[in-house]
Amino acid sequence: MNSRQSVQYTIRGVPDKVSAMLRERAKAEGRSLNSVAVDALARGLGLGVVEPRYDDLDDLAGTWVADPEFDRVVAEMDRVDEELWK
Repeated sequence: MNSRQSVQYTIRGVPDKVSAMLRERAKAEGRSLNSVAVDALARGLGLGVVEPRYDDLDDLAGTWVADPEFDRVVAEMDRVDEELWK
């Protein structure tokens, strides 16, 4: 279920009680209504809880390694060529 590809559904006729429970859970867990609904569908089908798919860069946080050569090259890009601005 943790696929990079996903399908979009429109579900009609959701009972008020189901909608209210989904919205309550989403608010209580600080999650989107969509993610709570997908988890509920997966559990209902016996698939267990679907692990979230992250598209952010959290796995890179804290991994920076100082590189003097990189710093030198970036510093060169900060240099203004006055001849180009005349």
